[in-house]
Amino acid sequence: MKEISERNINEFHQDMNQLGILRPDRMPRATQCLDEIRLMIEELQSKGAAYAIDGDVYFAVTKHNEYGKLSNRELNDQELNADGRITRAEETKKQHPFDFALWKGAKENEPSFPSPWGAGRPGWHIECSAMVKAELGNTIDIHLGGADLIFPHHENEIAQSEAATGKQLARYWLHNGMVNVNGEKMSKSLGNFTTIRAILSTGISPMALRLFVLQAHYRKPLDFTKDALNAAATGWKSLNKALCLGAVNAKELEWPPNSHLQDIDNAAKASTKEELYENYKQRFIDYMNDDINTSGALAVLFELARPLKTLSNCLEIQGANVNNESEHISLFFRWKLLVELASVIGLKAEKLEDKSSNTIRTKKDVDIKKAINLRKEAKQAGNYEKADQIRNDLNKIGIRLIDKPGGITEWTQN
Repeated sequence: MKEISERNINEFHQDMNQLGILRPDRMPRATQCLDEIRLMIEELQSKGAAYAIDGDVYFAVTKHNEYGKLSNRELNDQELNADGRITRAEETKKQHPFDFALWKGAKENEPSFPSPWGAGRPGWHIECSAMVKAELGNTIDIHLGGADLIFPHHENEIAQSEAATGKQLARYWLHNGMVNVNGEKMSKSLGNFTTIRAILSTGISPMALRLFVLQAHYRKPLDFTKDALNAAATGWKSLNKALCLGAVNAKELEWPPNSHLQDIDNAAKASTKEELYENYKQRFIDYMNDDINTSGALAVLFELARPLKTLSNCLEIQGANVNNESEHISLFFRWKLLVELASVIGLKAEKLEDKSSNTIRTKKDVDIKKAINLRKEAKQAGNYEKADQIRNDLNKIGIRLIDKPGGITEWTQN
């Protein structure tokens, strides 16, 4: 058992590390919490909320007046043995059909642990209640889990914990939606089962997968489709380009910028645009405070990133720089804020893909500049239809023209 457990825990950590998910401070295990489990069961017995029979111990649901409060279910409305897990022998042992096991006596040759009721193992629900109490006390702020655990697992956790301690188990419950694949529930029986490792092996980057998950509210179902994953990968490529700007182009941009003001902080406060950036930050905070609305928070990040990506494209293709000092400082602080807010939801810059050789880029630059000059000549000759056609042709290959005052035309690549 230990060997299999350790192997799966290590594999789990590998996947979490790839996605940049931070390691918990503590990771308790039921097998290391057996004393606390047995003690809690004895406490429930002493309070009359549990009873032992033939080596098994059951929780008496009628002893918890608020049983069903999380799932909004009434005992009388619940369907007996809906999942088919309860045997006939178990049914005859119980005082009430919905009583659930706290300790199960071991059958012959089954793994087991010693207890006052004989050799056996803990029930599924009591393990969590005992670990919560041992690690964090009687009441915790937030309890998480999948929506499929609301009943019976979390309902039973509440009942046994609150019967044992007399305290509220959790102040807030956060339940995540289920994972679907092409609109159907992910399951091995349907043959549509996938894993983090399998998705990453297709070439989707860890941060793109993370962004994909964050695009949906955690309470809603998450539907894995090829198109949705590809769209997330495209979105991440754009956002990553902006996140990388300060590190990749720091020398060209001279970031942090030199300012005639005393320091960078004063420069930020002096810029009216920085007031807008504070607005971005507050909107981001408001979204995250709204039941962790990560899709709204992502929208703020993409707004912040838009001009930074444009600048990155200009630097990459034309070697352009920002001449206006105020705009220079403003863009620097926009980038700093983007990096800060993205890190809150664990999105961190990944190494940019290698571009084509300089020779190819130079040839493409010449061709595009030639097209821009032809368009300029067409406009000067009053042939606006031809000028529009050149713009449209460039758009089709991902080149966007930006007309600026003084007859200057810049371009960026989508």
